[in-house]
Amino acid sequence: MLNFLLKRLFQAVFVFFAITLVVAYAIRLTGDPALMLTQGAGSVTEADLALIRESLGLNRPFLVQYADFLHGVLTGNFGLSFMGGTPVSQLIGQALPATLLLAVIVMIVSSLISIPLGIQAAVSRGKWVDQLIRVTSLIGLSFPNFWLALMLVLCFSIWLQWLPPSGMSDPASFILPAVTMAVILTATNVRLVRSSMLETLQAQYVMVARAKGLSETKVLYKHALRNCAVPLITYFGLQFGGLLGGIVVIERVFNWPGLGTLAFDAVSSRDYPVLQAVITVLSMLIVGINLLVDIAYGLIDPRIRTE
Repeated sequence: MLNFLLKRLFQAVFVFFAITLVVAYAIRLTGDPALMLTQGAGSVTEADLALIRESLGLNRPFLVQYADFLHGVLTGNFGLSFMGGTPVSQLIGQALPATLLLAVIVMIVSSLISIPLGIQAAVSRGKWVDQLIRVTSLIGLSFPNFWLALMLVLCFSIWLQWLPPSGMSDPASFILPAVTMAVILTATNVRLVRSSMLETLQAQYVMVARAKGLSETKVLYKHALRNCAVPLITYFGLQFGGLLGGIVVIERVFNWPGLGTLAFDAVSSRDYPVLQAVITVLSMLIVGINLLVDIAYGLIDPRIRTE
């Protein structure tokens, strides 16, 4: 098990360095922050721009800037924002909890709905219940997330005035963004759980468990679900990582004070430290989630630990 963990840890570290290096280089191709800072300032000479670049540390070689950035990651100091001079770590600390809390709520809601529905669809294969669940999930997959978000705001915030349209002020403000993302995730997960359970329910150990007189609930959730958990954990883990990375649109629609909104504003203003820090934090979270998924493999299936 130790060799398994060390191997996965080494891979995670390598992926992290590769991502941060590519991102650090790519964001410098988006434009010159000195030009953004001097917009509306009248006539600006090249000497003025050179002084601004020097003050921001942009005149140094790229590898030197990248080395300083890695040092900041290790010490928790991401530098200062180009636009406001605010410590980037402070901005990340304010935005990260909002994004994580919303993503966790979405995954919990989606899992609590999709797993029972997927199992029920597999057990009722070919029956009207199965057809209804499959059609409903297909409809859910057809909704673009930004369109669904706007429709929910229009219906529940403007027409009915039941829920706040934006911001993170009280528990009610979580409902619309969480439902928007959970609908699409649940539609995908239901079909995944159904297909995994269909194959597992044909296995011999499931028939033996039923022959022993075990309750159907115990057969389905303790035996069948556990043995098809590896592909489900894989997809749910990747889905959670993708949810963190793709939450930008939803956060912008609902004016959610998370990493997505922070990254969008940083892109608009070419704020390198903020954007680089946001992507680095998201990369660390995604790499960490994938590492936990790999560890869960070994705990669920001893054959993986042996390999």
